Amino acid sequence: MTEIVASQTPPILHGPSEKERKYDRQLRLWAASGQAALESANILVLNSGSGTVLVETLKNLILPGIGRFTIYDEAVVEEADLGVNFFLDDACLGKSRAKSCTELLLELNPEVEGEWYPKPDSKDDLPKLLESSPTYTMIVYSHPVKPEVLEILDGYAQQHKTPLVAVHSAGFYSFFRVRLPGAFPIVDTHPDETATTDLRLLVPWPELTEFADGLTADIDALEAHEHGHVPYVAILLHYLKLWREAHDGANPSTYKEKTAFRQTVSEGTRRDNPEGGEENFEEAVAAVLRNIDQPSVPSGLREVFAYEPNGHEAKSGFWIIASAIEKFYEKHKCLPLPGRVPDMKAQSKVYIQLQSIYKSKARKDAAEVLATVQASPGGEGIDAAEVELFCKNAAFVKLINATEPGENRLAKVFETEMANDENAEITMAPLSLVPIYMALQATAHAPESSAEALLAKVDELVPNASNEERVRMVSGELARTGGYELHNTSALTGGMVAQEIIKIITKQYVPIDNTCIFDGITSRCQILCL
Repeated sequence: MTEIVASQTPPILHGPSEKERKYDRQLRLWAASGQAALESANILVLNSGSGTVLVETLKNLILPGIGRFTIYDEAVVEEADLGVNFFLDDACLGKSRAKSCTELLLELNPEVEGEWYPKPDSKDDLPKLLESSPTYTMIVYSHPVKPEVLEILDGYAQQHKTPLVAVHSAGFYSFFRVRLPGAFPIVDTHPDETATTDLRLLVPWPELTEFADGLTADIDALEAHEHGHVPYVAILLHYLKLWREAHDGANPSTYKEKTAFRQTVSEGTRRDNPEGGEENFEEAVAAVLRNIDQPSVPSGLREVFAYEPNGHEAKSGFWIIASAIEKFYEKHKCLPLPGRVPDMKAQSKVYIQLQSIYKSKARKDAAEVLATVQASPGGEGIDAAEVELFCKNAAFVKLINATEPGENRLAKVFETEMANDENAEITMAPLSLVPIYMALQATAHAPESSAEALLAKVDELVPNASNEERVRMVSGELARTGGYELHNTSALTGGMVAQEIIKIITKQYVPIDNTCIFDGITSRCQILCL
C-alpha cells in the first residue's frame, strides 16, 4: 500500500516565475508572444525641443520591458529642462541630456538596455549612428526637427522598412503621427468576445442540424426539466425549420420578419414550468436579431481582399493566408468558423457536445485553409497556428495604411473638417482639431515667436487657411507658449504614443491610422488620416 501511494504522488506544482509575476497584467493583454516581441525590439529616439514628450514615451516602454533603446540628443541640460522633465535634476545641469535621461530611465527596469549619443569628443553624428547600429525596430522623433535630419530618417525608414513616429508637444496641444512602411495588417485585433460569436444558424452543417433535431424532434412532449434546458442554438434551429416550412423555404430576413420570428420563439416558452422560468427560451428570443443573419464579409476583410500587395508583400505569410481565406469564402460563401460557443442554459453534457460540434467544424475549416496555404507558392513553411489564428479572427482583421497619402491630403481634410464645423452646432458634433495640427506642423522645423509668423507658415501648408477664426485662435495660443512643452501634456501624449508603439511591435490590437491630435484645453483627441 505504501508503494502505491508513493507512486501516485502528484508532481510538484511550480508557481509563476518572477518574470511572470512582474509582467502579470501586461501578459494578460498581449500574452507571451507579444511580450517576446516587445523584449526583442530596438528603438531609436531622436530627441529635440524641450525633450520631455519622448522621455515620457520611453518611460512607458521601459516599464513593460522594451528590449533596447537609444537616445540621440545633442542638447545640454539647462535650467529650463528641470521644470518640465522629471527625469532630470540639479546634478544634470551642464551635462548631456541624452546621457542624463538614459541613466535615470534605466533605473526603472534593470532588464532593459539603453544607450545614448552623441558621445563627447566623438564624430558619431546621426548618419554614422544609423549606419553602424543594428536595424532599429522603430524610430521615434520629436519636433522641431531640421528638414535635413528628417530626410535622413526618411531614407533609413524606406531602406529598412522601419516605422517612423513623429511627436510634437507644445503648451496644451500635441499630435503624433505614425508612418508605417506600406500596408500594415493586424490579425490579432482582440475584438470583444461577444462580437466573435458566429453560430451560423442560417447555414448549419449536417452535424449541427442532426444535434438540434435530436433535441427538438418532439420538443412539445419533453419533460419540464429537459424542455427548460434545451440550448438556445437548438431552439432557434428548430423554429427556423418550422419557419421555412411555412414560408416556401425562405429564412426571416427583414426586421419585420425577424420580429415575427422572435414572437414565434417566445410563444414556445412554457409559462407553467414547475421548475420556474425557462431562461433558455429567453436567451433564444434575445439572440434572434444578432444571430439570424446570412454570412458576409466585414468591411475590414473586404479591404484586405481588395488590396493588391506588391512583390515583397505578397511573399509574406499574411497575404498567402488571406488569399486562402478568400478562396474558402468563394467556395463556401462563408468564412471559416471561429468555433466559439457562448455560455447558455443547458445540461452540462449537452453543452459540451455542442461545443465539440463547433470546435470540430472550426478545426475542419482551418485544416482546409491550411491545405490551400501549403499548396500555394511560399506557403510550405507557414505554421498551422498562424493559419488557425487568422481563421479565428478573419472577420476582424484590419489593414492599416492601405493607401499612400496624396499631395493634397491635408488640404482636402482641412476643407472637409471646416465644412463639418459649420454644421457642428446643429449636429452636436465636436469641433475639428485639424487647426491644432496645422499650427503645430507650422513649427515642425523651427518654433516661431509670433502668431503672424505661424499663420504665414500655416498658409504655406493650406492656402488661405489663416482666414479661419479657429486657426488664428490656435496659432495665437501656440505662439504664447513659445514652443515650450508642459509636462502634463507631454506625459499624457507620451503614454498614448507608447501605447501605439506597443500595438505595432506586438502586432496586436488596432493602431491609429495615422495622426492623433490632442487638445489639452478641452481634453479631447481626434484621429485623422493626413
